[in-house]
Amino acid sequence: MKNNILKMAFILLATNLVNSQKVELPDALQKKWWKEAVVYQIYPRSFKDSNGDGVGDLKGIISKLDYVKSLGIDAVWLNPIYASPNDDNGYDISNYREIMKDFGTMEDFDVMLKEMHKRGIKLIMDLVVNHSSDENKWFQESRKSRDNKYRDYYHWWPAEKGKPPYRWSFFDLNSDAWKFDAQTNSYYLHYFSEKQPDLNWENPKLRQEVYAIMKFWLDKGIDGFRMDAFQFISKDNTFPDLPKEIVNTPAAIIKYYLNGPHLHDYIQEMNKEVLSKYPNAMTVAEGAGDSPEAAMKFVDPDRKELNIAYHFESVDVGKHLKDFGLVKYKAIFSKYDDKFKDKGWLSIFLANHDQPRMVSKFGNDTPQFRELSSKMLSTFVLTMRGTPFYYNGDELGMDNIRFDSIEDYQDVDTRNKYIGIKNKGGDLHAFLDIQKQSSRENSRTPFQWNTEKNAGFTTVKPWLKVNPNYKTINAEAQEKDSNSVLNYFRKLVKLRKQEPALVYGKYTLLDKENPSVFAYTRELNGKKILVLLNFSEKNAPYNIKIPIAKSKIILGNYKIKKMNILQPYEAQIVELK
Repeated sequence: MKNNILKMAFILLATNLVNSQKVELPDALQKKWWKEAVVYQIYPRSFKDSNGDGVGDLKGIISKLDYVKSLGIDAVWLNPIYASPNDDNGYDISNYREIMKDFGTMEDFDVMLKEMHKRGIKLIMDLVVNHSSDENKWFQESRKSRDNKYRDYYHWWPAEKGKPPYRWSFFDLNSDAWKFDAQTNSYYLHYFSEKQPDLNWENPKLRQEVYAIMKFWLDKGIDGFRMDAFQFISKDNTFPDLPKEIVNTPAAIIKYYLNGPHLHDYIQEMNKEVLSKYPNAMTVAEGAGDSPEAAMKFVDPDRKELNIAYHFESVDVGKHLKDFGLVKYKAIFSKYDDKFKDKGWLSIFLANHDQPRMVSKFGNDTPQFRELSSKMLSTFVLTMRGTPFYYNGDELGMDNIRFDSIEDYQDVDTRNKYIGIKNKGGDLHAFLDIQKQSSRENSRTPFQWNTEKNAGFTTVKPWLKVNPNYKTINAEAQEKDSNSVLNYFRKLVKLRKQEPALVYGKYTLLDKENPSVFAYTRELNGKKILVLLNFSEKNAPYNIKIPIAKSKIILGNYKIKKMNILQPYEAQIVELK
């Protein structure tokens, strides 16, 4: 008995000694699946039509899951598929627990989720709760009377108080976020389209409705949410006058919108009531503030809010990166990395459904350089620190379609801006010329699967025109070419998974003032990887002050390398010795 007691005491002492020597890793180095994941964004309306109505759907996605799996990605972010009248391509939701008829049924969704999980692919869905559709039951009830139980699910301003203080709208013809509704002699608030009334998060009943919706989908087995327009959910319901100096400055007004009085209170409440009960769920904060400090508030683990900050500074560079300047661009990534090097986590992306095509905005989509610059940009996204979000079609080097006529556009944003300019007698030709480069509809054209009619997307007229270059840019052709943009992307994904330094490694910027070359190292546990990227169409020298003659090039987009100089849009990933 005595020996047993002594033995147990020794075991307890040894255990305590071991535990006392454990060193807690910095948050940025703690392993999480969503840090190591490569996320592939699917725009369902444009991915694959299965039933011949010209619109992509869930069965179409199911039919292409083997292709998605072949990319090596870990998770799919799916744009909204909820019931919607489709004023803003699904971002106006009429029922959060139903599937849009264009896309199929809930049974189709269940099959899709099962088939994704069978292939080891996680599913991230958009959570769109800054606003709903005006055809949502909540809003239909809300507008019936001032004492309706759903009235306070939205922001109303009684007309007898006069016109409400000005608020700017993204999609309104007159940029006015207040819409008069005669039924109750009141105005309702809409930061986006007038068919997208803003939800009143100041109402605890509304918040509970949102939490119930989240639980509904998480209980179905989805793996997380990308929080759409989440930075706007908190408003001051007294709606004070805007500061005079920002009234006519939309960019300043947007920044004003970002800092609602209870924004983080609501997210912390959401975490406590929902997210903490699903600890493996990925949560992504879209538009996370306007600075690294603001972004950190969303994802600092001590604050118990969300996982990944998805800020916009990396894409808010105007029409093209060359106009913005690479030196300034490098500074953006470096300042965010400096803030996030020890805790919190970032996303890395160059494209999504609200941006033009990656190669057209950040690279060079001429026939001479499209493939090279596509590969270079993919190298950047897959070797930076943060979770890479990669938009469907960019793995083929799909580029801007550049519509000539307003009739070709379906987007509420472009159409309303066109009408607004027309009403004011503005220059419509100049507007359309700008849209050729900047319109988000450039990224929404149907996926280019093969050389068949409509790129193999559909057998009938597609909801949006197919880019005519599908005969030469398509997945089927690139599958057969070992040197294609597609197969280069696959190599990058595989490399990222093999090299923890590319996920968790320290980032160090090199040759900071070089106007053409983005050079940096990633370093972890003695392993050091150098990334060299030429963002220009000319040969570019670089000065990194690191001897690389004996180092090994792991991957690059040129077969023949030149010493101490990068060829146009060249990418090199080098293992330093």
